[in-house]
Amino acid sequence: MLPETGWPSGMAPPGGGPSPVFREPWEAQAFALVVALHQAGHFTWPEWVATISAEIRQAQADGDPDLGPTYYRHWLAALEKIVLAKTLAGNSELRLRRMECAANPPGKHDHPARREPIRVV
Repeated sequence: MLPETGWPSGMAPPGGGPSPVFREPWEAQAFALVVALHQAGHFTWPEWVATISAEIRQAQADGDPDLGPTYYRHWLAALEKIVLAKTLAGNSELRLRRMECAANPPGKHDHPARREPIRVV
Protein backbone atom coordinates (compact mmCIF):
# COMPACT_ATOMS: atom_id res chain seq x y z
CA MET A 1 0.00 0.00 0.00
CA LEU A 2 1.08 3.52 -0.65
CA PRO A 3 0.73 5.14 2.78
CA GLU A 4 -0.06 8.60 1.47
CA THR A 5 -2.93 7.40 -0.72
CA GLY A 6 -4.10 4.06 0.63
CA TRP A 7 -3.82 2.60 -2.90
CA PRO A 8 -2.15 -0.75 -3.63
CA SER A 9 1.43 -0.35 -4.84
CA GLY A 10 1.63 0.29 -8.57
CA MET A 11 -1.99 1.43 -8.79
CA ALA A 12 -3.21 4.96 -9.32
CA PRO A 13 -6.73 6.25 -8.68
CA PRO A 14 -9.08 6.52 -11.69
CA GLY A 15 -8.46 9.73 -13.57
CA GLY A 16 -4.93 9.98 -12.20
CA GLY A 17 -5.91 12.58 -9.60
CA PRO A 18 -5.46 12.42 -5.86
CA SER A 19 -8.87 10.85 -5.34
CA PRO A 20 -11.23 8.84 -7.55
CA VAL A 21 -14.27 10.37 -9.20
CA PHE A 22 -17.35 8.19 -9.63
CA ARG A 23 -20.47 8.92 -11.65
CA GLU A 24 -22.80 7.01 -9.31
CA PRO A 25 -22.57 5.85 -5.68
CA TRP A 26 -22.68 2.19 -6.73
CA GLU A 27 -19.45 2.68 -8.70
CA ALA A 28 -17.65 3.84 -5.56
CA GLN A 29 -19.13 0.93 -3.61
CA ALA A 30 -18.02 -1.63 -6.21
CA PHE A 31 -14.56 -0.08 -6.28
CA ALA A 32 -14.28 -0.08 -2.49
CA LEU A 33 -15.44 -3.68 -2.27
CA VAL A 34 -12.73 -4.84 -4.67
CA VAL A 35 -10.05 -2.98 -2.73
CA ALA A 36 -11.37 -4.30 0.62
CA LEU A 37 -11.50 -7.91 -0.61
CA HIS A 38 -7.97 -7.57 -1.97
CA GLN A 39 -6.70 -6.06 1.30
CA ALA A 40 -8.37 -8.90 3.21
CA GLY A 41 -6.32 -11.36 1.16
CA HIS A 42 -9.14 -12.94 -0.84
CA PHE A 43 -7.27 -12.43 -4.10
CA THR A 44 -4.04 -10.89 -5.31
CA TRP A 45 -3.95 -7.69 -7.29
CA PRO A 46 -2.59 -9.53 -10.37
CA GLU A 47 -5.61 -11.87 -10.14
CA TRP A 48 -7.89 -8.84 -10.10
CA VAL A 49 -6.08 -7.23 -13.03
CA ALA A 50 -6.44 -10.43 -15.05
CA THR A 51 -10.16 -10.65 -14.22
CA ILE A 52 -11.02 -7.03 -15.03
CA SER A 53 -8.85 -7.10 -18.15
CA ALA A 54 -10.61 -10.21 -19.45
CA GLU A 55 -13.99 -8.61 -18.77
CA ILE A 56 -13.04 -5.44 -20.67
CA ARG A 57 -11.59 -7.42 -23.59
CA GLN A 58 -14.82 -9.43 -23.81
CA ALA A 59 -16.94 -6.27 -23.72
CA GLN A 60 -14.84 -4.72 -26.48
CA ALA A 61 -15.19 -7.90 -28.55
CA ASP A 62 -18.96 -7.64 -28.01
CA GLY A 63 -18.98 -4.08 -29.39
CA ASP A 64 -18.45 -1.85 -26.35
CA PRO A 65 -16.79 1.32 -27.70
CA ASP A 66 -14.82 1.58 -24.43
CA LEU A 67 -15.31 5.32 -24.05
CA GLY A 68 -15.43 5.33 -20.26
CA PRO A 69 -19.08 5.38 -19.13
CA THR A 70 -19.28 1.58 -19.05
CA TYR A 71 -16.02 1.02 -17.14
CA TYR A 72 -17.61 0.38 -13.75
CA ARG A 73 -20.19 -1.97 -15.30
CA HIS A 74 -17.18 -4.06 -16.38
CA TRP A 75 -15.70 -3.60 -12.90
CA LEU A 76 -18.92 -4.93 -11.33
CA ALA A 77 -19.11 -7.88 -13.73
CA ALA A 78 -15.48 -8.74 -12.97
CA LEU A 79 -16.17 -8.40 -9.24
CA GLU A 80 -19.03 -10.88 -9.52
CA LYS A 81 -16.80 -13.30 -11.44
CA ILE A 82 -13.96 -13.20 -8.94
CA VAL A 83 -16.36 -13.48 -5.99
CA LEU A 84 -17.83 -16.62 -7.58
CA ALA A 85 -14.43 -18.03 -8.55
CA LYS A 86 -13.13 -17.58 -5.01
CA THR A 87 -16.43 -18.91 -3.55
CA LEU A 88 -16.84 -15.76 -1.47
CA ALA A 89 -20.57 -15.80 -2.26
CA GLY A 90 -22.85 -18.06 -4.19
CA ASN A 91 -24.57 -17.42 -7.48
CA SER A 92 -27.97 -17.38 -5.76
CA GLU A 93 -26.78 -14.65 -3.37
CA LEU A 94 -25.53 -12.54 -6.28
CA ARG A 95 -28.74 -13.14 -8.25
CA LEU A 96 -30.83 -12.06 -5.24
CA ARG A 97 -28.75 -8.89 -4.86
CA ARG A 98 -29.16 -8.10 -8.60
CA MET A 99 -32.94 -8.47 -8.22
CA GLU A 100 -32.93 -6.17 -5.18
CA CYS A 101 -30.93 -3.56 -7.09
CA ALA A 102 -33.23 -3.79 -10.11
CA ALA A 103 -36.27 -3.35 -7.88
CA ASN A 104 -34.69 -0.27 -6.28
CA PRO A 105 -33.06 1.78 -9.04
CA PRO A 106 -31.07 4.94 -8.28
CA GLY A 107 -33.35 7.85 -7.55
CA LYS A 108 -36.09 5.70 -6.06
CA HIS A 109 -36.40 7.07 -2.55
CA ASP A 110 -38.98 4.71 -1.14
CA HIS A 111 -36.80 1.61 -1.11
CA PRO A 112 -36.09 -0.16 2.15
CA ALA A 113 -32.77 0.63 3.78
CA ARG A 114 -30.38 -2.30 3.83
CA ARG A 115 -27.55 -2.25 6.31
CA GLU A 116 -26.17 -5.79 6.05
CA PRO A 117 -23.76 -6.43 3.16
CA ILE A 118 -23.68 -9.56 1.08
CA ARG A 119 -22.07 -12.32 3.12
CA VAL A 120 -18.41 -12.83 2.22
CA VAL A 121 -16.67 -15.86 3.68
